[in-house]
Amino acid sequence: MVLTTEKPEAAPMRAASGPNRVKPSAKKRPKGWWLPFALIAPAIVFELLIHVIPMVVGIWMSFIKLTQFYIANWSAAPFVGLGNYQIAVNFDGAQGQALLSSFLITCGFTVLVVGLSWGLGMAAAVALQKAFRGRAIFRTMFLIPYAVPMYAGIITWKFMFQQNTGVINQILGSLHLIDPNNPPFWLIGNNAFGAMVIVAIWKLWPFAFLMLMAGLQTINEDLYEAASLDGAKPFRQWRNITLPGLGAVNNVLLLVLFLWTFNDFNTPFILFGGGEPPAGDLISFHIYNTSFITLNFGFGAAMSVLLLLFLMLVSAIYLVSINRRSRRA
Repeated sequence: MVLTTEKPEAAPMRAASGPNRVKPSAKKRPKGWWLPFALIAPAIVFELLIHVIPMVVGIWMSFIKLTQFYIANWSAAPFVGLGNYQIAVNFDGAQGQALLSSFLITCGFTVLVVGLSWGLGMAAAVALQKAFRGRAIFRTMFLIPYAVPMYAGIITWKFMFQQNTGVINQILGSLHLIDPNNPPFWLIGNNAFGAMVIVAIWKLWPFAFLMLMAGLQTINEDLYEAASLDGAKPFRQWRNITLPGLGAVNNVLLLVLFLWTFNDFNTPFILFGGGEPPAGDLISFHIYNTSFITLNFGFGAAMSVLLLLFLMLVSAIYLVSINRRSRRA
């Protein structure tokens, strides 16, 4: 007989650790685990259909010579690579010069509209910060341009800017600011730029007012009372209390206003129709005319991609500068 010192329970343990060990049962998924995915699936599908797929198709179009001759058969359009982009950035050519002129006009338009819209919104928000009788009425009146449908508002301005029947010339003539017998054209020539800026500010500044007014509600009123007791004037209170308190709101607001204004298409399209004056040739409208009027879809797609890259670059630089400023603070 062979004696062994192995404990009786060791053999089962070794057997359990061998190749024939019994695996623990897999953890079952909880009931209804699929519900969150099912809820977000429609949003993902519509995002793909409305944004992602059209953007990918547009980028592909920018590499082919898609004109009216190939619109019925896109696959027959010749591949030109970066040819459309070279034409767009060739500022010695006619198309490149037109694009550069439209870009500069859009930059000037954006600076004026964003700056004045923000300034009017800030002034109105500060003026209505303190409670007084009739404040709700003023708030409602200031938000009317934002509530009016965009097309209805802009088409109303178009009628107001008419030369002989527009109310703008009627008012200026009654104030003896213009010659009633020779009223100016507001929708043609260089005056078109000013008319376009006025309409864009009118429909945009209430949004700035709404955001800034909401931001002012988060600032403690005790800060203003303490500053007033210390002898701080209203402008100093605005500079040292209001502006820093609205820092986070302004960071987002200015970026949104910039993107909306630089991409503005409705204002020139409704005001001028298909024949915009050179002073009103915003870049989004310029791309539209190139694509759907001259039917050069490939070149229009290339300009759209360049516009997208420019806006992404500006947004990235803006966000990086904001993050660096916040870290220093």
